[in-house]
Amino acid sequence: MRKTFMGVQLRRLREERGMTQVALARALGLSASYLNQIEQNQRPMTVPVLLKINAELGVDVQRFSDDEEARLVAGLCDVLADQPPSAAPVGAGGIAGTATQVSMAEIRELAASMPAVARTLMGLHTRHRQALERIEALSERLGDERGTQGGAALPPMAYEEVRDYFFAHHNHMAELDDAAERCAAQWQLEPRRAEAALVQRLAQAHSVRVVTSGPDAPVLAGGAQRLYDPAVGVLYLASLLEPGQRNFQLATQLAFLEMEPVLQRLAQDARLSSPQARQLARIGLANYFAGALLMPYTAFLQAAEAERYDIERLGQRFGVGFEAVCHRLSMLQRPQARGVPFIFIRVDRAGNISKRQSATHFHFSRVGGTCPLWNVYEAFAQPGRIVTQLARMPDGRTYLWVARTVQHSGGAWGAPGKLHAVALGCDIQHAPRWVYAQGLNLTDPAAAVPIGMGCKVCERTDCPQRAFPPMGREVAVDERRSTLAPYPVVQARAG
Repeated sequence: MRKTFMGVQLRRLREERGMTQVALARALGLSASYLNQIEQNQRPMTVPVLLKINAELGVDVQRFSDDEEARLVAGLCDVLADQPPSAAPVGAGGIAGTATQVSMAEIRELAASMPAVARTLMGLHTRHRQALERIEALSERLGDERGTQGGAALPPMAYEEVRDYFFAHHNHMAELDDAAERCAAQWQLEPRRAEAALVQRLAQAHSVRVVTSGPDAPVLAGGAQRLYDPAVGVLYLASLLEPGQRNFQLATQLAFLEMEPVLQRLAQDARLSSPQARQLARIGLANYFAGALLMPYTAFLQAAEAERYDIERLGQRFGVGFEAVCHRLSMLQRPQARGVPFIFIRVDRAGNISKRQSATHFHFSRVGGTCPLWNVYEAFAQPGRIVTQLARMPDGRTYLWVARTVQHSGGAWGAPGKLHAVALGCDIQHAPRWVYAQGLNLTDPAAAVPIGMGCKVCERTDCPQRAFPPMGREVAVDERRSTLAPYPVVQARAG
């Protein structure tokens, strides 16, 4: 591992368990003095110690991973970059703050030594940005300047809250995944032939009858795909649904009926700000259960490994669509049985992100949109075709990305449909396990396209595709000079 001094994390773990140093040392088979030195960052955290922590305490070693530290570093850079510029000069590798410069060394130290504080700061910044955005939106509707006078902020958007909730859990809900796998076995669900078993479970366990309703039926007006009427015990499904979509809707309804207490508890534990957000969280959790039910963890992971994570082949084996497979692949983070840690994203033509999940250190910027050089946008120019890309982030990490468009028809001539591009990516170290790496030179740094998290936080000042100047950097204004890259910045003086 890259970062070996993790005394604060170990001390926090011990305090959470209510254990003394002596008790923890005894449980791990270490001397109390040796454990004390680790906690004081006088000795490094070694792999044998990590394995003992996992074996004796059942703690996921991912808690001590440098991947999580990298996520925190990226998030803190996002926070600090979003501060008003100061008069203080910005040195190399630093982030401009309101009063002084914060160096990357300080940011990394905070992420490594006090991860809980780092996450708290990121949470405070998120709420701050949400408040400002609501105030600005309210001000625009009112047509005045009251948004700048410190009025009360509107609550955060429920969809954003729920999205962040899943992102914070690395898109893996262990309790739901385990329950779905048990249910799939008990109900004898078979890939591609799950509908009969799902319909039978609804009828026998819940007295629910499934009725297929046409597009003109009043009960499913407005493009609805599923409607459950508990008063009469009928689940209406749209007739235009494909088999995989029908199974997903059936499985989602079963999630609400079978897992109600779990969904309610998880939504409450999420500490969301509004009843609407909690209800949306319940829907997201039910959808999670549905995906895990149709693609049970162990069977799906084994198939993914056998097929070298070939998305289309997995879709054929389990009878689901391209996006469903991508989403499920981003969930395979069960301790002791992890798949490739993927990043999943879905965007529209305008660059709006409607879904984003990461099981790794990859960080999605909240400021200024995503990078236009990313192949997820190139996919729109080649509908239905898989496009690959080696992309290198400003921190030097390289990723293999796979992107493709997904489309849902409106069902009739002139009816609007949905068109998105979905992308799945992984760190270059995992790329050899992925079939899409065939024919790519994974060792040549020049083969990777330099991209960033978003223009406003991107460090690549020479990028010709830049849409905004980087936050915290002074733009160099020189009427005598023209550059290909827009928004050239003032370079820090050496010394």
